[in-house]
Amino acid sequence: MGIALHFTKGHGTGNDFVLFADPDGEIVLTPDQIRALCDRHFGIGADGVIRAVRSKNLNRPVVDARGRATGTLEPDPAGASVLAEEPAAEWFMDYSNADGSVGEMCGNGTRVFAKYLLAMGLAEIPGGGTLPIGTRAGVRDVAQHGNGFQTDMGRWRLESDEPLVRVRNVPVARPGLSINVGNPHVVAALADDAELDAADLSVIPILDPSPADGANVELVVPHDPLVTDGVGRIRMRVHERGSGETLSCGTGIVAAALATRHWAGEGAPHNWRVDVPGGTLTVRMFPTEDGEHVSLSGPAELVYTGTVELA
Repeated sequence: MGIALHFTKGHGTGNDFVLFADPDGEIVLTPDQIRALCDRHFGIGADGVIRAVRSKNLNRPVVDARGRATGTLEPDPAGASVLAEEPAAEWFMDYSNADGSVGEMCGNGTRVFAKYLLAMGLAEIPGGGTLPIGTRAGVRDVAQHGNGFQTDMGRWRLESDEPLVRVRNVPVARPGLSINVGNPHVVAALADDAELDAADLSVIPILDPSPADGANVELVVPHDPLVTDGVGRIRMRVHERGSGETLSCGTGIVAAALATRHWAGEGAPHNWRVDVPGGTLTVRMFPTEDGEHVSLSGPAELVYTGTVELA
């Protein structure tokens, strides 16, 4: 018997998602169903799928010793972990990549998720307040910002490994900087816009050594001048783990700005504008009691709604 799934298509600067509401945790899609939804020729087409589920009802498929789904569900401890961190985080953003794999976090997805919750009447953001949402990387606070939203992406971490990054049509391997912003990233600087345009990201970049769980790969070129009126400017393209090249990647944008500030050294700004194929987003680094946080601001759009039959 098929599933009639009521969905909404949304995007943040071209990073697009299929969203659906499952407050009670009754619908857990299989990797095959997620791949079918995200297929751009035979499905709706998206970089990922977002399930809106109450944190207390978050669940996951039970698998057997061979890793095969048994058809039953069990509580997912990520939901309880989120509520322990922030009891007000009623809603959990259960995110899956286009290949059906589970994603820890999605920066652009947080803004689109917040817009979806507001549009569906499932949540409110009080004036000047924030909406805490659960993710597998912890709680993320989202606020309304201009014509879009701003997400506090939390603390970030500079990793010790610096893998070489090999990209098709880029003649020389480049050293990468490993940054974790809730999910893993490797950022590499290229020489100029021509080299960035020539990079073929339809092929997965090769990282040497290769991270055990893979990583998103960002290619960055600075503007000339790098800083204007106290704001840094860079241009970026990204290959997302599990999705391929996307028009925009929120966590990747944050990682790219952090990496460029690191390379620029002392005196580099804490405010950045990052141009990606899908648009421009802003990044801000700021101190908090538990260490430096970084925020991401940009638009979020809901495009259309519909119902699809899933096998």
